[in-house]
Amino acid sequence: MKEELIKQIVEKVMENIEGCQENSIEIPVEVSARHIHLSKEHMEFLFDSEDQLKVLKELSQPGQFVYDKRVTLMGPKGVISNVAILGPARRDTQVEISYTDARTLGVNPPIRESGALENTEGLIIAAGVRAINLDQGVIIAKRHIHMTPKEAEALHVKDGQHVKVRIKSQRPVILEEVLVRVSEKYKLSMHIDHDEGNAAAYQTGTVGEIITKLRCSPPL
Repeated sequence: MKEELIKQIVEKVMENIEGCQENSIEIPVEVSARHIHLSKEHMEFLFDSEDQLKVLKELSQPGQFVYDKRVTLMGPKGVISNVAILGPARRDTQVEISYTDARTLGVNPPIRESGALENTEGLIIAAGVRAINLDQGVIIAKRHIHMTPKEAEALHVKDGQHVKVRIKSQRPVILEEVLVRVSEKYKLSMHIDHDEGNAAAYQTGTVGEIITKLRCSPPL
């Protein structure tokens, strides 16, 4: 009886191990450096008008780009200069940094999805002789994947879902709680910050795969 029970347990464990599979679709991974999204009001205060900022280069996501101007972030403990401004203008100013940046500045931002700025810290944003004392808006961006509805269907995921992703690099890691964001406007790519990229020994061309759970729950 004991041998039969052991055999059944082993079979259940093997089913769970074999049921954990990687999706065959490779997802381009991009490291999102520290940056800021300015509101139209703050853009006009710092640079007179949005017209004073020119598009430096387009980003991978359609309609997103980097302006040719930069700002300086000033926190209680430190300063970070040469911070990129991403466009177009947003309703609310949002500063996206890494944990390492947060320690440099002396702030304690939460991990949030873009746009979720309630109860976040602020800091000073400077451009030349002009500066804004931002009340709130500093976050560490939640790692996420952009994809179209067709890609979501192929990957068997839906908007707002959280998945595990294996980063296929020289130092492979599995990242959990990766947010899936679905829209016709998106292009397939996963965004992580510099701290996460360094942990995975990120290089240009690195890809990831969603780990699909089929029979991964513990055996009864």
